[in-house]
Amino acid sequence: MLSLLVPRPWRSYNFASVSHVGNQDEMSRSRSFLPYLLTLVPRRVTESMPVVRMLRPVACWMLQSPACGCRASVLPSRLLGTSPRQIPMDANFHSTSFSEADQQRVLITGGLGQLGVGLASFLRKRFGKDNVILSDIRKPPEHVFLSGPFIYSDILDYKNLREIVVNNRITWLFHYSALLSAVGEANVSLARAVNITGLHNVLDVAAEHGLRLFVPSTIGAFGPTSPRNPTPDLCIQRPRTIYGVSKVHAELMGEYYYYRYGLDFRCLRYPGIISADSQPGGGTTDYAVQIFHEAVKNGRFECNLRPDTRLPMMYIHDCLRATLEVMEAPAESLSMRTYNISAMSFTPAELAQEVLKHIPELQVTYNVDPVRQAIADSWPMNFDDSNARKDWGWKHDFDLPELVTTMLNFHGSESRVAQAN
Repeated sequence: MLSLLVPRPWRSYNFASVSHVGNQDEMSRSRSFLPYLLTLVPRRVTESMPVVRMLRPVACWMLQSPACGCRASVLPSRLLGTSPRQIPMDANFHSTSFSEADQQRVLITGGLGQLGVGLASFLRKRFGKDNVILSDIRKPPEHVFLSGPFIYSDILDYKNLREIVVNNRITWLFHYSALLSAVGEANVSLARAVNITGLHNVLDVAAEHGLRLFVPSTIGAFGPTSPRNPTPDLCIQRPRTIYGVSKVHAELMGEYYYYRYGLDFRCLRYPGIISADSQPGGGTTDYAVQIFHEAVKNGRFECNLRPDTRLPMMYIHDCLRATLEVMEAPAESLSMRTYNISAMSFTPAELAQEVLKHIPELQVTYNVDPVRQAIADSWPMNFDDSNARKDWGWKHDFDLPELVTTMLNFHGSESRVAQAN
């Protein structure tokens, strides 16, 4: 009878020789292994064999029972073959500890966004050029392609993502694929697919292969009912954008996978990030990047937020450094899985005033976009990041004056100031 229940390749297997964790005798080990075999029988077989269909739930119950000689599974169900994306029965769920590797092997998804290219450059200085792989679904510019490894990766393609992790022996995964706030509101269905379904794929792959996973969150994870000045790490979160909702979902799912499956999930809530070498990506805080492009290019800037709209901000160098620091922080130092981080907080008027000190002829006007303004009005005015500073020593380097000087120097404002003089 047993030979009819066991898949053909296993019929000649010596069950008593199977080794399990624990100090039970061989007979006990074989009894615990038989229910496990029943859970491996493909569903198409169980549907055609009533006996197997009847015994399969019993086997699953036995595996969860303390009396059974084997540990209950700690992996998501689809990693054990109950999903259409089934894993072969001979798959080896071995998680390499970080102490076993001389260097981390890093994958960055959504790598052609505002932060991905900068993060890759930053991490390559730490781990080596060939150990940091940038990925996206778009064709990279030549300078990005030549700067280090780049591959095609679609986070909605679970099989593709899994092959990349296995074939490249990835140990750290930075998941940056997302549609930002304003863009997400214009295409909710796509934002839902990328920001939520894509996250689920990443979580499952990371849990299966024992990766350390970083997923950025945002000021957009808060809503109008959240305390705004300051906003603590733990408070009411009721965002009103699909971007914010998806980020709250990411925070909670990551924390769930940490407690349920032992996934080493780490997350930072970024403020508005200001980067000199990237174009705005469709976010509500993009005005703080666009003003520098426009100031140097034409001496005029039209802001789409009210001049008194206060939001927390950070220069990209601080952002990338914080990301690496939280990933390298000892697990025992982390009192939570998601932290606020911040550096400064300013309004469009305050930013324009600081830029005018360098480019006096700059003309700033305001044409408020009601959609972006409503989003900004629901977000924090200041972040309380005291837990990050206490737990793993977070400290920012750039305040508003240093930020403006750095951005304008990058864009070559010296020549424009000389012409004005």
